[in-house]
Amino acid sequence: MLTFALQPLAACFGTIAFCIFFRVPAKYFPTCGLIGAISWIIYLAANTGSAITGGAVFCAALTVVLLSRFFSVRRRCPVTIFLIAGIFPLVPGAGIYNTVYAALTGNTSLAVTNFLAAFKAAFAIAIAVSIGVMIPTKYFAAIERRFPRIPRKNKR
Repeated sequence: MLTFALQPLAACFGTIAFCIFFRVPAKYFPTCGLIGAISWIIYLAANTGSAITGGAVFCAALTVVLLSRFFSVRRRCPVTIFLIAGIFPLVPGAGIYNTVYAALTGNTSLAVTNFLAAFKAAFAIAIAVSIGVMIPTKYFAAIERRFPRIPRKNKR
């Protein structure tokens, strides 16, 4: 149970570190971290086994796209700020590394297995982004109008 609580927190901080590395404006850090943490929670909830599954990655990536579209309308900024940062925890970097390592050590069957799992995850991300981007912005604007705005104090 502790792992289920720590992994989203690690995804949040990893997403914020990614934002720092790619010079995302600091005012978007909390939102990007929230999207990264939620995506990892969805992935953990949808993943029934220990291996990478395309369905779990698809559900999490679709959540990232929908949240990114919503927050881009809400914060009046480009969707790519939230989308690229939010997808970061789902990218199959370890799977690609394990594929190359197994191939270089001569374990062909493990390399093929790892490659297929990494390809499945990358393909699921691509399909989820494609589906999420096709939704018209007017729907996200309609949803955004239902949420009250929090007034900000003017800093002088």
